[in-house]
Amino acid sequence: MLFNAYSFIAVFLPVSLFGYFLSGWLGGDKYGGRAAILWLLAASLVFYGLWNVRLIGLLLLSIGFNYAFGLILIRKPGRILLGFAISCNLLLLGWFKYANFFISTLNDISNAQLPLFTIILPLGISFFTFTQIAFLVDTWRGKVREVDPFRYALFVTYFPHLVAGPLLHHQQIMPQFGNPATLRPHAADLQYGFALFILGLAKKVLLADSFAEHSTPVFDAAQDGALLEAFISWKAALAYTLQLYFDFSGYSDMAIGMSRMFGITLPVNFSSPYKARNISEFWRRWHMTLSTFLREYLYIPLGGNRHGAVRTGINLMATMLLGGLWHGANWTFAVWGGLHGLYLLLHRLWQYFRRDAAPATGMTAWIGNGLATGLTLLCVVIGWVFFRAESFEAATIILSGMLGLNGLGSLILDNWGVALFATGGIIVLWLPSSQQCIERISSFDGGSDKRLGMFKPIVQGAGLGLLLLASLHRIYGGNSEFLYFQF
Repeated sequence: MLFNAYSFIAVFLPVSLFGYFLSGWLGGDKYGGRAAILWLLAASLVFYGLWNVRLIGLLLLSIGFNYAFGLILIRKPGRILLGFAISCNLLLLGWFKYANFFISTLNDISNAQLPLFTIILPLGISFFTFTQIAFLVDTWRGKVREVDPFRYALFVTYFPHLVAGPLLHHQQIMPQFGNPATLRPHAADLQYGFALFILGLAKKVLLADSFAEHSTPVFDAAQDGALLEAFISWKAALAYTLQLYFDFSGYSDMAIGMSRMFGITLPVNFSSPYKARNISEFWRRWHMTLSTFLREYLYIPLGGNRHGAVRTGINLMATMLLGGLWHGANWTFAVWGGLHGLYLLLHRLWQYFRRDAAPATGMTAWIGNGLATGLTLLCVVIGWVFFRAESFEAATIILSGMLGLNGLGSLILDNWGVALFATGGIIVLWLPSSQQCIERISSFDGGSDKRLGMFKPIVQGAGLGLLLLASLHRIYGGNSEFLYFQF
């Protein structure tokens, strides 16, 4: 079940929300917190089981294994125990996500013709595996002293984040489960959460799915070997750049919004990443919870920047290559990660040579910032070509077309297409984030004319209502893929 399905919006979410507050109320001061946790845990397992009920056992096995080793590490921290537990998690992830990938690679290299396994990729396996690895590491570090089994199980399975994150940290989320303050509905949380959920839904089905119509046919043609001209290649690359942004950020907004309805705050995952002026800033704004995980649990344990420039470069490249492969079992993801590793190394080199330069001011600074943002976005777009392409050959065809090696061709966009690209560009490059938009609208009181503030609820409600109706109509009228589904 996806967040943008009628069954989820009209049935699952309302029933889950109502049952959460009802169980908290019926349980009273003594048992309300535990009852609410058990209800949300049951709802999360149902959500998971609706994808494939047979995989619930795998999820529970993973939770039980990591919880047991967490208790052991609390009592007796040890590197060998930690290494064994992490290795088991990675072997599980490797089997389901990468077994056929490595067999295919071996077949391509050696012509071995080994048969592939029939494997069903569990929903959100990368997210719940990384979440639990972080928990084990923090337990070994002494940051976890006591773990309630039901809170831990809910921490792993909590359905708003299970499909596509944000990646959760136990210190951020577990103390919120069962908190008496979350057991009663609060108008501010419900209003904020509902508004953010609708904005995320609109991003997903009105924008991301519309951009897919401009990107998917071209990338499919490249996969089939068709030669592409410059305009159509650039249109596809830019369309995918916007599709991925609205798809993933929209889903994150929905996750954060629906969680806020329960009174539970999830971490922000996006902060206008296409406004970044360098690639380091981009990664501080894009998929922020993954960036934090890679830094805290991979880059720094590898040595970070503590052992000289060469070792720093190796650590950075290894982190980005593994981060690329985390996204999918295809060497194109590794190339994407490697490209971003190279970008980050070049940025560090630029910073080194510019370390004594005086900061620009005035018009010079304005122009420089604009050029820096444009160059960063260009590098990101090139990387997304490998991220989206199903093979190196397809990526090469798109990039060759972007270079004009097959001619310029003609740019074909109707009025709707022009409006779509213009709207997407304005949103990602100029407007504030979804959360900032809601906060600014909520804080508006009419200024000097207080009568304007009286109409704010009407205008806000009407706008959200129209977005919801338009989104529901679009869901009914066409297919809606989700790019980060099953990562």
